[in-house]
Amino acid sequence: MAFCNACGATLEPGASFCKKCGVKVPAAPAATATASPVATASTPATSKGLKTFLIVVGVVIVLGILGTVAATLVGLHIARRTHVTQNGDNVQVVTPFGKVTTSKNSEDAVRNIGVDIYPGAHALKTDAASVVMGGMKTVSAEFETSDPPGKVFDFYKHRFPHANVTEGDREHYTIVSTDRGSIVTINIESSDSGSHFHIANVIGRADHTANEASD
Repeated sequence: MAFCNACGATLEPGASFCKKCGVKVPAAPAATATASPVATASTPATSKGLKTFLIVVGVVIVLGILGTVAATLVGLHIARRTHVTQNGDNVQVVTPFGKVTTSKNSEDAVRNIGVDIYPGAHALKTDAASVVMGGMKTVSAEFETSDPPGKVFDFYKHRFPHANVTEGDREHYTIVSTDRGSIVTINIESSDSGSHFHIANVIGRADHTANEASD
């Protein structure tokens, strides 16, 4: 309720003049509502893509560590169970997966190669190999002869009539035969002294008698 400042009479709501004394009633200041800013809590924005990337990187690192540890343990297990013995040109490696026997003795290779040797050819002592692993046996040897490559090729082509043959300008020949239960590969090429040829024979079933003799 408002009162006149001059006479103290009661003023009607919204009146501009006092009905008793006629004094103008000053206008009341308009109330202004000031909205106080509402504080909003803000959280730091983090990219979901970055989180996913970091998770993937972490998983890859963990898997890499686990793989390295597993490989190391397997390697140690194999190393502990692997034994190597050597007797002259014969080397025997016993592993959890089987036994590997190798020999660089050219005489053993020629004796066990299972292929006729070209007449007059001699084996090179430094390039012979005999490997037995599980049920597989591989024997190989290098030979030299004073005869030309074509003559050596005719000799082996006659002995392996069903073999696959590759001829290269009469200087290089390759014969691959899968007959007789083995894979025989013969490479023939010219050399300064005549011909140089390599014979490799992969046999599916190891010759246990030869193995025992080499041991």
